[in-house]
Amino acid sequence: IQFWRTRKSLEGLSVRSVFFNIFQSLIVLLYVFDNETNTMVRISVCVGILIELWKVPKILNFERVPNETWLGLIPKYKYVYKESYTVTSTSDYDRMAFKYLSWALFPLVIGYACYLLMYHEQKSWYSFCLSTVYGFLLTFGFIMMTPQLFINYKLKSVAHLPWRMMTYKALNTFIDDLFALLLKCQQCIDLDVFVMI
Repeated sequence: IQFWRTRKSLEGLSVRSVFFNIFQSLIVLLYVFDNETNTMVRISVCVGILIELWKVPKILNFERVPNETWLGLIPKYKYVYKESYTVTSTSDYDRMAFKYLSWALFPLVIGYACYLLMYHEQKSWYSFCLSTVYGFLLTFGFIMMTPQLFINYKLKSVAHLPWRMMTYKALNTFIDDLFALLLKCQQCIDLDVFVMI
């Protein structure tokens, strides 16, 4: 919050990562509601989404389209990226980073979905799709740091690198993965003990 609150320019920052983080937070929220977790987890996920949505006005301007409406009543709006993002080469590098990233992500998602279909039982197709995307995001969450690193590499500068945010994301991803692994191992151990009894 401190980094984004004081930020005046978007030069050197991956704006598309903000939108991907909103998508990721939404998937986590849907997964949490689908698996009926406790209220504290739900509240923390909702707060995370609100923080991500708070960043949107920092990177976009919403402008009304003159003389155009939906159904003759509701005015149309369009979004425009902030000038500090579009004037520099940051937007081109950000687009390029996500294009290259998609080449790796889509095959990995398809492979992970096939793995889940073959080896895990699901409650429903909705639950399968949700757990596929959630599991993928949990497993490969660190990949979302690569667009920012790619932009820094292309600009040949780390002046815009949000060190605290990058460190937090790296530690958070590692701890999430470790916790998910330990939780899964604990469930397997409990199941083995129950079967033995």
